[in-house]
Amino acid sequence: MKPSHGPGSLQKNRRSTLFTLLAATSNQHKLVEIANTLADIPLQLKCLNEYSNYPQVNEDGSTFEENARKKARAYFEYSGLPTFADDSGLVVPALNGEPGVHSARYAGEKANYADNNRLLLEKIKSIPVDKREGQFICTICYIDEKYQECITGVSAGIILDRLQGTKGFGYDPLFYVPELGKTYAELLMEEKNLISHRGRAMILFREFLKNKILDR
Repeated sequence: MKPSHGPGSLQKNRRSTLFTLLAATSNQHKLVEIANTLADIPLQLKCLNEYSNYPQVNEDGSTFEENARKKARAYFEYSGLPTFADDSGLVVPALNGEPGVHSARYAGEKANYADNNRLLLEKIKSIPVDKREGQFICTICYIDEKYQECITGVSAGIILDRLQGTKGFGYDPLFYVPELGKTYAELLMEEKNLISHRGRAMILFREFLKNKILDR
């Protein structure tokens, strides 16, 4: 069932030239990064937190793209708004690609960031230091009445054996970027958005919006 919009909201949309876009996430950390990257685009950015009864989507795909596409489709059909969703996670080849698509729930369905980091630290202990490469991957999928587009950003780094830094979220304190000499969790948001997997995907997504959606 689609959410109801009051007459005042509809009239406001008719008067406004702003493009309304739904970011299909309720994660506040993601939303801050998304809003920061899209700040120079004249659009009205909405999120799932603005809906009281939005449906939950089972992220059971085997790839980041499958999950992102599934979420984008579900929330586009629910809201009727142009919608984008992302799926992202950490891939460690020495751990056979773990945590991968299970990054958010690596230590269990109710796991928090600390739980997931503890499990990764436990598993990485048996991996030689020179084999602890990792990749953060983010795939964004956009859907509206005419377009379906998927965009992927990748960032390479090394998995540390201890937490380092207090910024960011998720696995950020364990993901070390050699060329910067810092973990994700030691970067200012502006720095992180330039080199992170989500930042790189969002930069490409921003160009897609400018060139293919807002100009049509």
